[in-house]
Amino acid sequence: MSALCPPPSPAVAKTEIALNGYSPLLAATFAYWDNILGPRVRHIWAPKTEQLLLSDGEITFLANHTLNGEILRNAESGAIDVKFFVLSEKGVIIVSLIFDGNWNGDRSTYGLSIILPQAELSFYLPLHRVCVDRLTHIIRKGRIWMHKERQENVQKIVLEGTERMEDQGQSIIPMLTGEVIPVMELLSSMKSHSVPAEIDIRDTVLSDDDIGDSCHEGFLLNAISSHLQTCGCSVIVGSSAEKVNKDSTGSFVLPFRQVMYAPYPTTHIDVDVNTVKQMPPCHEHIYNQRRYMRSELTAFWRATSDEEMAQDAIIYTDENFTPDLNIFQDVLHRDTLVKAFLDQVFHLKPGMSLRSTYLAQFLLVLHRKALTLIKYIEDDTQKGKRPFKSLRNLKVDLNLTAEGDLNIIMALAEKIKPGLHSFIFGRPFYTSVQERDVLMSF
Repeated sequence: MSALCPPPSPAVAKTEIALNGYSPLLAATFAYWDNILGPRVRHIWAPKTEQLLLSDGEITFLANHTLNGEILRNAESGAIDVKFFVLSEKGVIIVSLIFDGNWNGDRSTYGLSIILPQAELSFYLPLHRVCVDRLTHIIRKGRIWMHKERQENVQKIVLEGTERMEDQGQSIIPMLTGEVIPVMELLSSMKSHSVPAEIDIRDTVLSDDDIGDSCHEGFLLNAISSHLQTCGCSVIVGSSAEKVNKDSTGSFVLPFRQVMYAPYPTTHIDVDVNTVKQMPPCHEHIYNQRRYMRSELTAFWRATSDEEMAQDAIIYTDENFTPDLNIFQDVLHRDTLVKAFLDQVFHLKPGMSLRSTYLAQFLLVLHRKALTLIKYIEDDTQKGKRPFKSLRNLKVDLNLTAEGDLNIIMALAEKIKPGLHSFIFGRPFYTSVQERDVLMSF
């Protein structure tokens, strides 16, 4: 048995996390494969509640389930396998990321998992990609930590002449705790503050007699257009809870790290001053995101103290990367799709179902245009076997000559077929300004 493994005991170290509001997450676990004892749980993170949702023994059993059969795992070095379990007999779902790690010379298989009730399946599925991306980055940092711990312990053994250092490998748990907590907070926040699946049009500005009754026409046009151009991702801020349709205390500071970790670019809408800002398009956002993550891992590797590893300071420690903290820019591309929709929807009588029907029809048209765009590109490129070179023809054939129209449909197509935006604009990489010049040249 590895020297790093604690003595056999039914007790597993556990950290209870205090969260605001209801948490859809039952627990998160960090487990490893022991060559003698088999799957073992190293640590458990669970929301702090008065009601015991799962006992430690049940959590341990579920976590062990994810590592069963991994003794014959044959994967490339650095590979991370994502496993998704739905255990109806236990009434839970488990999302587990399996990876190999070299911890103080002991190479083994590890698993970082989250456990949710099966009743939260429909809630979790739209967030699966976000959670997997976040957990994957945690594992990357964990591997660096394991390697650093190995080097430090070897140096201590050489200097102090000891055969075994006490508390070897324990320091990775605080690091994982600092990374797991934001994931738990994210799921809790999405559960309590997410936009409802169905919204009554009477609660929106589209129910007014005239667009001027609610807000300035240009502001509403920019807000809807930018929201669609950024794949339907927006952050709305303001001092009035009624305006933003959620609880608000006034001032709001958007965390740079959380915005960069988002899978899609974001629109920033301020209802107090009627301003709309947006992040660069998908391919540039992904490029900046990977640069930031890589710089974060590099800084983490070079850090020599816990203070240097703080998330607030880590973006400044890499000399080769200076993050652009002013990542929001004005809405550069105008569209005709949203403008025509707003011009027409307010001609319909308010208080009737006509506006809701017209809105549903508008969204259906956008969806069909996105599917048509995907099919057009697949046919032109033989499903990605050759580069796409007929952007001019695409814009004319699909009636997307306005840059904003193309951005809206491309964003919808990106959500249907991830990577499409980078395939079109990412070879070579264009910044948002360069992309505008390219679009104007066609």
